[in-house]
Amino acid sequence: MKTKWLFPHRFRLIGWIVFVPSAILGFAAMYADFKVGWLTARWLSESFTITSGHSVTHLMDNQDLTDEVAAIGVIIGLMLIAFSREKVEDEMIGQLRLEALQWSVYANYIVLAIAILTVYDEAFFNVMIYNMFTVLLVFIIRFRWLIHRNSTNLLAL
Repeated sequence: MKTKWLFPHRFRLIGWIVFVPSAILGFAAMYADFKVGWLTARWLSESFTITSGHSVTHLMDNQDLTDEVAAIGVIIGLMLIAFSREKVEDEMIGQLRLEALQWSVYANYIVLAIAILTVYDEAFFNVMIYNMFTVLLVFIIRFRWLIHRNSTNLLAL
């Protein structure tokens, strides 16, 4: 089976190495207001202007990029984990991969529909943040579970 769109198998470990610290950084930035000093950028903010006479002074706005770096790290890590080849990548693994991906998309949008109907305001924003990662997380969990279930069924025969 041709799997030209999958990463090499060794990238799964790299994915875990990127995902775990990024997820910890993301939770710390979201819930403990943690900021990494060197990830603070100074941007010229056009929305904050002070006019006095004929001169216009622009105030500098500090933009913390900790949560952006954490989110990108989580996405990259999950992509590497989810789409790395298995040691033996055959048609059965490809079918399990397709089934897990389809199942994760269904589950993601069911959860999203329920959240749209039941969650409001700032809590909805938090749900949407988590929803960015739900498809990949559910895919990884479902695929690993299908692989495990399939291997135990083969061993039982």
